[in-house]
Amino acid sequence: MKILSADQIAKTDAYTIEHEPIKSIDLMERAAKACFEWIVANYDKRHDFHIFCGVGNNGGDGLVIARLLTEKGYKVNVVIVAFSDKISPDYSTNLQRFKKLNPGAITTLTNEEHEFKFQVENSVVIDAIFGSGLNRTVQGFAADVIRNINETHLEVISVDIPSGLFVQNNKDNKPNGIIRASITLSLELPKLSFLFVDNQEFVGEWIIIPIGLDHDFIEQQQSVNRYFLEQDVKGLIGSRASFSHKGTFGHALLAGGSRGMMGAAVLMTKGCLRSGVGLVTTVVPRCGYGILQEAVPETLCVNLKEMDILSGSLDTDNYSAFGVGPGIGTHKRTVSWFADLLKNIKIPLVVDADAINIISQNKELIELLPEGTILTPHPGEFDRLVGRCESGHIRMEKAVEFAVKHSTCILLKGRHTAIATPEGEAHFNSSGNSGMATGGSGDVLTGLITGLLAQGYPHLSACIIGAYIHGRAGDIKSKEGSEQALIAGDIVNGIGPAFRQTLDS
Repeated sequence: MKILSADQIAKTDAYTIEHEPIKSIDLMERAAKACFEWIVANYDKRHDFHIFCGVGNNGGDGLVIARLLTEKGYKVNVVIVAFSDKISPDYSTNLQRFKKLNPGAITTLTNEEHEFKFQVENSVVIDAIFGSGLNRTVQGFAADVIRNINETHLEVISVDIPSGLFVQNNKDNKPNGIIRASITLSLELPKLSFLFVDNQEFVGEWIIIPIGLDHDFIEQQQSVNRYFLEQDVKGLIGSRASFSHKGTFGHALLAGGSRGMMGAAVLMTKGCLRSGVGLVTTVVPRCGYGILQEAVPETLCVNLKEMDILSGSLDTDNYSAFGVGPGIGTHKRTVSWFADLLKNIKIPLVVDADAINIISQNKELIELLPEGTILTPHPGEFDRLVGRCESGHIRMEKAVEFAVKHSTCILLKGRHTAIATPEGEAHFNSSGNSGMATGGSGDVLTGLITGLLAQGYPHLSACIIGAYIHGRAGDIKSKEGSEQALIAGDIVNGIGPAFRQTLDS
């Protein structure tokens, strides 16, 4: 699914209107009706709705919702936020339609009079003040209205986008002029700004509401940002021939662990084994040999010369892919060992955790990264690698910049894990939950991606499948138990069901 800019969204609306064809007033009706249907499916008539409408098309959407809710028997109060003398024709039409239905339910706020009060108990605010076309910070009395709405602490449903939030980069926006929504009903497509942690307080939970925009036109738009869904991942997963054997599906090599950190190597290995790979060999220091053999009997195990850390010679030539980093520490002899590996490795490489920290502490190693290397940092690890990032949007831009400059893939872990590619694209994951913010979760992902690479998947496909299946496994297991109690071992056990559900979808 492509993620479009505000200008591209407007062009998609216009194209749909011209080529479906459909009148703009009827497209507004269709979009608002889709939001209305979601609202009545989730809120009963014990709720009162206070619908704040601007004077543009987003306000027109709000007025249609107000009319449909009133006709359905809900108690509705419309508040017009008259921030401009310029009003859209479709807004004006829908205002007249609502006035004929219930003229006493309309309050108009202006620069001179913009205080409002209403019954709080069982009340829900619907925010339709500003839409996706907003390109400057909200000021004046409209900002006062937004601030007053936020101070009610009521549940807020935003139509398409929280009023005041920009579609893409909000670095220079003013938080006091942005609605803090509980739920955002995003029309047809997600907005890029929804995918960054710093906008979570404004967006709340967001839900895509299909409204019938022209999908062929959307796919023709040039966009470097995509949001991948289950059907996208299903199309990437290869079939398994009935006469296959373990040699068919590759041999993954993993290196992880140090004294006190052997759990990282165990979890990485278990994640790799669940990927569908044929064979897995895990390299650990001598202190971890017995632990790994007992915890994961399915893996082949190699220990290097030192007792507590990874160092010494390691031949990677006879393997299909190599994953390294979880739990290895940053001892100077481990640094030297890792640098030698980078100089000689000829197979696909996944770099995570302490291996990324070693690179951050020894920046000259960046130039040794083989083309196509996949790095899987969390935000803290990434900031140590490239410098502090002031926002999620800037972090994404820097990830893309790094990926292009060094011909790598950066899998930036988070609620919507972002995969930056050497081609300058960013692909965002749709699966996962907060329960996955637990120790060892990333180690499982490193193993899973390495196992996919070992099977011959292209780098981007391995990242997309790995991120989605990892998140889906966490979703499955959190529903069986809870997000609060989810641990990394649960994610491992959810990988098989995640593949099955995705393939059966």
